[in-house]
Amino acid sequence: MSSAISPVAADRPVHLKHFIDGKFVSANGRSFENRNPATGQVIGTVDEADAATVDAAVQAARRAMKGPWGKTTEQERAAILRKVADGIMRRFDDFLQAEVLDTGKPVSLASHIDIPRGAANFNIFADQVLTLSTETFRMATPDGRGALNYAIRVPRGVIGVVCPWNLPLLLMTWKVAPALACGNAVVVKPSEETPTTATLLGEVMNEAGVPPGVYNVVHGFGPDSAGEFLTRHPGVNGITFTGETRTGEAIMKAAAEGVRPVSFELGGKNAAVVFADCDLDAAIEGTMRSVFANCGQVCLGTERIYVERPVFDAFVSRLKAAAEKLQIRDPFDKAGTLGPLISEEHRRKVLSYYERAREEGATIVTGGGVPDLPAPLSGGAYVQPTIWTGLPEDSAVVREEIFGPCCHIAPFDDEDAVIERVNDSPYGLATAIWTQNLARAHRVAAGIEVGICWVNSWFLRDLRTPFGGSKQSGIGREGGVHSMEFYTELRNVCVKL
Repeated sequence: MSSAISPVAADRPVHLKHFIDGKFVSANGRSFENRNPATGQVIGTVDEADAATVDAAVQAARRAMKGPWGKTTEQERAAILRKVADGIMRRFDDFLQAEVLDTGKPVSLASHIDIPRGAANFNIFADQVLTLSTETFRMATPDGRGALNYAIRVPRGVIGVVCPWNLPLLLMTWKVAPALACGNAVVVKPSEETPTTATLLGEVMNEAGVPPGVYNVVHGFGPDSAGEFLTRHPGVNGITFTGETRTGEAIMKAAAEGVRPVSFELGGKNAAVVFADCDLDAAIEGTMRSVFANCGQVCLGTERIYVERPVFDAFVSRLKAAAEKLQIRDPFDKAGTLGPLISEEHRRKVLSYYERAREEGATIVTGGGVPDLPAPLSGGAYVQPTIWTGLPEDSAVVREEIFGPCCHIAPFDDEDAVIERVNDSPYGLATAIWTQNLARAHRVAAGIEVGICWVNSWFLRDLRTPFGGSKQSGIGREGGVHSMEFYTELRNVCVKL
């Protein structure tokens, strides 16, 4: 590993710089702390970008678009993307350690999901760009000779990539890989909570032969910091963002200046519907993952569960027993199954909903507080996995996104009524349906207003298919050709024959 980022170890704090025009740079002397959420300990410092730093990154990206990168073929870009994927896997341990320290998530999760998928995204879109097609039409002309109309795809330009903290490498590369495959240059603003893997990727980009300025990273916060400076910059041609809806609204307002397109995957209050005829073992296993994976910090996670009354008591009892078996360990202990929340600030938010549930008279099936842990985990942002019943549908706990390891379970008796309850939400990201009745599965899936619906599974993804949210859960779709639609513009060519 180069001297730009020293090996990321718990006992060796790291200083992270911006990555601009192929180099690691510091700008204005401003920095902020990076803390390990599993212990609360400072693991490094991070440079904070000002407007001039962001402008330097955007200008580097614009120069790259006018240089050799702007003349690359799809085949050349695909070859480079494969080298990036190989570079991530060669340095798997570096990326894994950085991701676990930044997020606190169990190493068992990050090693099987975050890092492999982060690398795979580059291979997936390398394949996709080589099979991307456009339309061609022949048309009649008055002289009888005809004309040929066809479309070509051209890069959109400089893409601002604003990333979340829950799956930092995976969701960043999910955007960067198709953007680069289509010939764009990017300026990445990782979350201030999880800055390391995006920075480390700069080294891999250089090793893979990505030209300077094609991939840039600026660190900082949102308002009056790197996020706002990037999304308001007139040299940015498009903005993609994954995160909470309120931030998406602010970015959309900024993007309106200059009429820049946006692609958003935003918040959710996802539901699961469990019918009495389901495979109850599968429903418990799948719901355990959808509620508690990554400490509930998954945009597709389940926070509302509706269970048909004949199996309601059994479902609640079995989910309670499974939740109480979750193990909080050192994140690098492979036996650990539950990590911390991302920060003390986020823990305060989640605990405010735990308190509100008590005030509103919820039945606390399990959890509802803070676990008693030994040092150094006692300094971490941990909460207990929590299950409630008994709250009304208009409760804030049932309606608002909490983003923690918690869920509310309610009984239902009627299929149409439960569909109405699921849809009674400003969000529409994901749902899971558990039933062995094939006709019902198709019927209910078609009736729920979400971007993705799983039947008898959760988090099973074919990355060629469209992914995104409805209502306040997002704008646009990512995945396969649908990502390419955002990262390219279509140009119509009409040739008189």
